[in-house]
Amino acid sequence: MLAFDRIEYQNRMKKTKEKMAERGIEVLLVTDPANMYYLTGYDAWSFYVHQMLIIIIDQDQPIWIGRYMDANGVKATTWLHDQNVIAYPDHYVQTDQCHPMDFIAEFLTEIKQGSRHIGVEMDHYYFSAKAYQCLVRGLPNATLKDGDLLVNTVRMIKSNQEIDYMKRAAKIAEQAMFRGTEMIRTGVRECDAAATMYYNMISGTKEHGGDYPSIVPLMPSGENTGNPHLTWSERKYKEGEAVIVELAGCYKRYHAPLARTVSIGKPSRQLQDLEPIVLEGMGRVLGTMKPGMTCGEVEEVWRKSIAKYGFHKEARIGYSVGLNYPPDWGEHTASLRKGDQTILQPNMTFHFIPALWFDQHGIEISESVRVTEDGCETLANYPRELIVQDPFPRTQKTGITS
Repeated sequence: MLAFDRIEYQNRMKKTKEKMAERGIEVLLVTDPANMYYLTGYDAWSFYVHQMLIIIIDQDQPIWIGRYMDANGVKATTWLHDQNVIAYPDHYVQTDQCHPMDFIAEFLTEIKQGSRHIGVEMDHYYFSAKAYQCLVRGLPNATLKDGDLLVNTVRMIKSNQEIDYMKRAAKIAEQAMFRGTEMIRTGVRECDAAATMYYNMISGTKEHGGDYPSIVPLMPSGENTGNPHLTWSERKYKEGEAVIVELAGCYKRYHAPLARTVSIGKPSRQLQDLEPIVLEGMGRVLGTMKPGMTCGEVEEVWRKSIAKYGFHKEARIGYSVGLNYPPDWGEHTASLRKGDQTILQPNMTFHFIPALWFDQHGIEISESVRVTEDGCETLANYPRELIVQDPFPRTQKTGITS
């Protein structure tokens, strides 16, 4: 069931330990499920309870610790030896009497790791303040250090197989975008359009089935198109409205986000004015983005392009993207923003999203981009222009399409 050859996992472990040595970390406690999957292949919806991957710098294999009922899933889906899969009993789950980190601290002490320099992923969704307090209390002789984003930085440069998975995800995104936006017509409920997108994201293509994405389809409409992170409701679309659609194809947990803007009927004057400005800026960025540039220099190309028309974008225009679990498909490392000194390297991948949002309207067109040896390439092949839908097609489509 492994998504990659064991040699690739070994290379990932080697690079992770090199980063550990740079930070003076002897034991790294990994609680981010994306990093756990990256290093072991473990892929399950068990991250709603505490689980951990322990990487010891002078031991070959990591150790997984988690809920008893999940241990067999780890044994079945990873390259870890069975003795490196440790389960805590269910009375540790969601109770105020004890905490899984108590169990983990005791285990680390028992295996003579409780007095070392221990790195913890301090700032992400799956490691709580209480979890940290329990580790501090249970490991009084350890030196706890910030190991945040250590594995994430290793993940930034993809292998060729990872790129291949993202390209498959991009094909799924293309299909979901086409089928989903076809549903955006007068009288169709927003939830039905969302259902069509979901069906196609999970069904995938004829060649490759899809996975659940880390973010649901974002679908603000009408006056809410200036609010990029709204989802959907049961309201029906109206003629003349604009709708922003941001979604991602996902294949073996690797994402390829894609955003487009739809007009139901003739586009508004605002959209007609903004479209060429955004497309020009995108073209300039994609034409200059290459290895050796910094993320900040990429953003500067966009900033100068839209400044000619009197526009300024407060938010970043992109971020490192790839493998992840809910609630985000971004890698939380490099951002295409002013001042980011991250140097682009081949096989880095970004969600390039130079959208413009205003109080009551907006436009969003995005691409998933791979840095190549001498430039960049988009992973999807989908028209960037505004999608103008006939508000009243002869045959109204409703429900799920195939």
